[in-house]
Formats: sequence, C-alpha cells, structure tokens
Amino acid sequence: MSDAPLLSLTWTDDVTGRRGFLVVDRLVRGVCSGGLRMREGCTLAEVTGLARGMSLKEALHYDPGAAYVPLGGAKGGIDCDPRDPRAYGMLVRYLRAMRPYVESCWTTGEDLGLTQDLVDRAAAEAGLVSSVQAVYPLLDDARAARARLADAFAVEVDGIGLDELVGGCGVAESVLTALDRAGVPYAGTRVALQGLGTMGGATARFLTRAGLTVVAVADVRGTIAHPDGLDVEALLAARDGHGTVDRSALRPGDRELPGDAWLSAEAEVLVPAAVSYAIGVREQEHITARWIAEAANMPVLPEAEALLNARGVSVLPDVVVNSGTNAWWWWTLFGDVGADAQEAFEYTRRSMRGLTERVLNRAEGDGTTPRAAAHALAKERLRAVTERFGDGG
Repeated sequence: MSDAPLLSLTWTDDVTGRRGFLVVDRLVRGVCSGGLRMREGCTLAEVTGLARGMSLKEALHYDPGAAYVPLGGAKGGIDCDPRDPRAYGMLVRYLRAMRPYVESCWTTGEDLGLTQDLVDRAAAEAGLVSSVQAVYPLLDDARAARARLADAFAVEVDGIGLDELVGGCGVAESVLTALDRAGVPYAGTRVALQGLGTMGGATARFLTRAGLTVVAVADVRGTIAHPDGLDVEALLAARDGHGTVDRSALRPGDRELPGDAWLSAEAEVLVPAAVSYAIGVREQEHITARWIAEAANMPVLPEAEALLNARGVSVLPDVVVNSGTNAWWWWTLFGDVGADAQEAFEYTRRSMRGLTERVLNRAEGDGTTPRAAAHALAKERLRAVTERFGDGG
C-alpha cells in the first residue's frame, strides 16, 4: 500500500468557518467505505489515519467464498462539537459539498458523534439517495439489498437496534477469543470501559452476558466504578443520545471518580470505546490490565503501545476489534446474512473469532505485536483482492 492516500480534501463551511475533511485511501472496484465522524478538534491527519485503517479493516474480512467483496478505505470528518446547535446544518452542508463523491465512490455512515439516523436525514436533505449509494452498482439486486438492509436496521433486541449491537458483539468476541487462548475464565475477569455510547454500550452488554464483570465506565462527566461490578443494564437505560449516564440511576455503592480513573481500574481488560488518542505515554503508566481492546479508532498512540507491549500488555488492534460494524453492513447488503439478529450475531461471532485467532496466532508465531500481525495479514489480503479485481487506486 502506498503511504499517500488517493484523495485528500479539506472543506471550509461558509457559515461557521469550521472545516471538514474527506480522505480516500484507496478504491476497490471503484468504491471505498468509511464512516463520517463529527467532533471538536477533528483534523486532516486524524481522518487520514482512519482512512488507512478502513483499508485494512476491509481487507481483513476478505473471504473469496462470500458474496461481500471488501471495498477500499476512506473516512470523513467534521471539526465541530455534535452538541453544537449549528452542528446539523453543518452536516447537511458538508454532505452537499461531498455529494459528487458519495454518489460516485464513497459509501459512508455513522461514526463518532453521529448516529445513522442523523446521517440518513442529513443525506436526504443534501439531495442524496443514500449514504451508501455508490455501492449499488456492485450489487446483484440493489432493490432487494436495500430492503434487506432497511429491514435489518429495523430489528431491535431488548430495545436496542441491531445496527448498534453488532459492533459490540464483535468487540466482545475479540476479547473472549484472547481470554480463551490464554486459558482465562470469563467469570472473575474484570473490565473497564471508556465510553458507553453505541460501541461501548453494546460491548459492555455482551461482555457481562458472557460472564465478565464491568467494574468501571467513563463518560464525559467522569468515571463510574464499583469493585464488585456495575449494573450495566441500568446504566444503558440511563444514557442520553451521546452516551452520558444520568447519575441519578447510580446505586448507593457506585462511586463517582475522575474521568481518567478508568485507566487505573483494577481490571484485566480495558476497552477504550470513545475518542482517538486516549492512551498516550503518560496514560499508559497507570494501566495494570493485561489486555486493551481498541473498540475506538486509534485510541492507543504508537509510543504508548510500544511501552505497553514491553511490559506484557497486549493491545488488540482497532482494525480487528471494531471491524464488525462495518463488515455487518456489507454482509447484510451483499446477502451473506439476512435481517435477523441471531443470524447476524452468529456470523459476526464466527468471523471475528476466526480473524482474532489468526491475528494472535500470527503475532505469536512471528514474535511481533497483534497490530503488526493484523497489518501483515491485511496486506496479503489486499494483494489477493487486487489480483482478483485489479488495482482500484
């Protein structure tokens, strides 16, 4: 893979003066995939790194026998607080400016700070058919595929949409695979999470239902902790649209701690599921966990990861751990899975377990890190895709 992306754009909003970005890392069959995030301080460098990560995530799920063929990687970003009253208008203007790319090559959807409902509403207002319309020409029956995806998005499990749950299911399966390889029982294994939004909340639910204990959860208001375990379902029910927990739902024994207290929680597994760059050199000094599962994109800085690895902390990389949501979209649209929760969870678990095992086995065999092993595997699969379909850029 070339170090330079295929396309890099910076857009300036004429109303607020704020900026938005689009980076296309590469195309496969003329199409690329990657979500659109909105956060205060979003940068072109951040979006460029995320786009490269999407190329790797797509390639890692290549299965020659599946209907879904991985796309290229891309990412969009808007430098704005999603809680800003002007945020929605800026989102519509951004999508209107990026309309030629969404129509021709860039398939996008929810990411940090944005829900799929919001992206869909803004896309319609911007004159788009769909945020993923660029992939329609690759489908055997676009009408049936769109109906299948719409049906899947309408599925709810215990009051939470299937689209919100599959990513957390994938994160949880990656964690469980690592525990199984190490011979560590689920019961008694403690987890601390940063973020209880879409990804973090679903991850917490699947891990607790597997028998693990969530002892700390951090949101924008601080960390909520209990050494014997938090009531995850009660916290999920008390969230607002941005994943912030209403503190009135806390039990008498639950403690409110500073925002960074989740890092030093007495837990075997840490799950950063919120912002990028959450764990740097200073933050890693407080970590005593054995595993870090990157449910967020790029939460562990490279210098911090090197130090963590040197002292035996295994970082399960984002390109593997949080790839389930993106893959589920395409498995559903291309027809590998139907609009059924049980089928989606089974397919996600099987795929994520197989991928995580391959990456961890390769890391052990090569004497390298899980991230290096994942990148090596992705490059091999990119070559296979290129040999089959040609170089799309």
